[in-house]
Amino acid sequence: MDLTGLIQALFLGIIEGITEFLPISSTGHLIIAEQWLGARSDMFNIVIQAGAILAVTVIYWQRLLGFLTGWRDPETRLYLGKLIVAFLVTSVLGLLAKKLGFKLPETVVPIAWALVIGGFWMILAEHFAAKRPESRHISWTVAVVVGVAQVVAGVFPGTSRSASTIFAAMLLGTGNRAAATEFAFLVGIPTMYAASAFEVAATLKDGAAAASEDWLALAIAFIASAITAFISVKWLLGYIQTNRFTAFAIYRVLFGGLLFAMILTGWVT
Repeated sequence: MDLTGLIQALFLGIIEGITEFLPISSTGHLIIAEQWLGARSDMFNIVIQAGAILAVTVIYWQRLLGFLTGWRDPETRLYLGKLIVAFLVTSVLGLLAKKLGFKLPETVVPIAWALVIGGFWMILAEHFAAKRPESRHISWTVAVVVGVAQVVAGVFPGTSRSASTIFAAMLLGTGNRAAATEFAFLVGIPTMYAASAFEVAATLKDGAAAASEDWLALAIAFIASAITAFISVKWLLGYIQTNRFTAFAIYRVLFGGLLFAMILTGWVT
């Protein structure tokens, strides 16, 4: 790949890193960017998501280590069990969606709708979540619904995996933004690593696909995604301590409206 192609890969990695964990839809932003920069392989999109997940793994390394060292503690085992349930729900439904042939849209219209509707939904959801008793408890119901929410976000780009999982946890189990965000992010770690491993294995099995993949561009995008995601998540975790998600909801509505205007003028399709 030439220098221009590598710069484009870098740019896509940065977009992924910034948007993966903010509730504004990374997939939606990438699909829009690819309309101008050129479409990338499924493995490219999956692996740069893994770069963002790597950043979260680093941020939560002490929490993850605690699952290994503190497994004798009943509360630790219970929380870990709920993470496993959410992951298994996502895995089963995700494979089912893949078998049924669900694919990402090639046009921007459904993404624009998802951004706008999701923005208004976030405002309402946070309003009702604020009325719930403050708690860090994650129920088994929340674990199942968070697993479902991850698949819904994957099938409908623009929904945002982080938004759907965080607000599912806030509405059904805890009004605590930090607790809901932590559970949503921790569930994302095994989910995205598994998806990345599955896609890499499929590509390597297909010799032609592996030969056509630009591994240098992929590596650059992966590193860019990991670095920017680390910065983005650290900022978000501090931000939500004293702020609601309202600013992200407004951004979604404004961005969705801008996309509709760009569709009407032919800038995007």
